[in-house]
Amino acid sequence: MSQHATRGFTLLEVLIAMAIFALISLSSFTIFDTVFKSDEQSALKNNRLNELNRAFLVIERDMLQLSRRTIRINGEAPAANYLHLDDQGFFSETNALAFVRSGWTNPGLLLPRSDMQSVAYQLADGVLNRLHFNFVDPVVGQEPKIRPLIHDVDDVKFEFYQESKWQKELQGSKLPLAIAIILQTQDFGEIRRQFLVAGDDDAKVNDES
Repeated sequence: MSQHATRGFTLLEVLIAMAIFALISLSSFTIFDTVFKSDEQSALKNNRLNELNRAFLVIERDMLQLSRRTIRINGEAPAANYLHLDDQGFFSETNALAFVRSGWTNPGLLLPRSDMQSVAYQLADGVLNRLHFNFVDPVVGQEPKIRPLIHDVDDVKFEFYQESKWQKELQGSKLPLAIAIILQTQDFGEIRRQFLVAGDDDAKVNDES
């Protein structure tokens, strides 16, 4: 009976097989890592867009219910205009826009306050905040309620549609037909949103957004 010699793998063949296996593993890891990072970035982007959408809905609600009622700042005399644009800041050294809005839900007047609310939008430490008081004319020293709206904001500006054009300064005591908020963000750059207001001007607003 003939005997057949048993032949194993050579060292070179083993090394080649290990190299191929390592390349396949590295390729698979790279693919999975790319997919994971892409999914993570998509989640961050979606969260960011949701934050912006929620914030603009809040701002739109306030703008639509803007009231013809002046606001008092730190117990001082009422402001001359319904809109209070303070370049020195509402409570700090940042730009802010303050006004009074109506329609603050208070069913059955169960809470000791009116249905009007003094609000302000202010940039502080890279965050656009919404500030409000429980009472339209707060007492001196009362701290506002602060709601962070949009993070990673470098600058905020406001423009007003009056006399058939957008203007950076309020003209007179009349309410504008629309208010634009311009945000300089760290990820999306400049974002401009325009909100209609029940203003006193009869001109129509041109859509420039």
